[in-house]
Amino acid sequence: MERAGEEREGGGGSKIRLWGLIQAAGTLAATASVLGFVGAWHWFFDLCSHFRVQYALGLGGAAVLLLIPGCRRWTLAFGALAALNLGMILPLYFGRTPAPAAGERPIRAMLANVNTRTGNAAALAAAIRRFDPDVIVLEEVSDRWLSDLKSVLDAYAYRVQEPREDNFGIGLWSRFPFARSRLVEIGPAEVPSIVVEIVTPQGRCTVLATHPLPPAGKTYSDLRNKQLAELPRWVRQASSPLVLLGDLNATPWNHYFRRLLREGRLKNSAQGRGVCATWPTFQPLLLIPIDHCLHTAGIEIVARKTGPRVGSDHYPVIVDFAICEPRSGMSPK
Repeated sequence: MERAGEEREGGGGSKIRLWGLIQAAGTLAATASVLGFVGAWHWFFDLCSHFRVQYALGLGGAAVLLLIPGCRRWTLAFGALAALNLGMILPLYFGRTPAPAAGERPIRAMLANVNTRTGNAAALAAAIRRFDPDVIVLEEVSDRWLSDLKSVLDAYAYRVQEPREDNFGIGLWSRFPFARSRLVEIGPAEVPSIVVEIVTPQGRCTVLATHPLPPAGKTYSDLRNKQLAELPRWVRQASSPLVLLGDLNATPWNHYFRRLLREGRLKNSAQGRGVCATWPTFQPLLLIPIDHCLHTAGIEIVARKTGPRVGSDHYPVIVDFAICEPRSGMSPK
């Protein structure tokens, strides 16, 4: 009889520990979620801003589970924060502008962070052939990558490329001729970006390709933030509708990304299409959207899709767009 009582007591203790673990995990997620709202205060808080989908799912699941033992206060707290995070995600699923009327074939752009050291050139080449983009932006390209992709990139007559061995090589290839092209450094990080104006059958279009540093620590975070802060100045200089392509190392919920959209008067091509997560491919539970196509007025998004795995830790992004109106150049402030 005593042994049976001990087992019952032990079983109850296990249940208590289970609910305690759920409360602890939920508290951790809740804390990170709140810190993400004050990301402008500290680089570490800024890292917490990127995982809104994970917070919504995790806190929502914890709230439901804690209904079982009747932990109402925990359920209400976690449920409220889950709803708050969901409220930040849902706007990405609404507000898609109607596709322009069928006319000329849309322009297709492809962005891929290839991963300098571990990407698969054969898989990327197959994806390029499959999606047949008119404009390609590749990031983290080295001399080896350019050699391995030569057979597929030779089909593009116009190019600007700056291979590097430090994960910040960049290149842009186009079927359309360039009216002008520049390799530039935006911000103080000393990493290359590309600005080209292409001449298409629909008119001229500016393409800006950029890759800020990842926010790993205070120094890199500051350099990323300064590069994102400089981008609106380059957007305003464009004399034609502009498309910005790049691994920006920031998500739509990030303070600095939202400032870029606001100050650059840019639209997110993912609007109305959902989260469109692209990194890290090796850990699906942590997937977040950091590879972006942004655009100014005068560009209409026809379609956007996430490409297949190509051996990188990033999924490619493929965007079809149309040039709808010319744009007058503006001097930077």
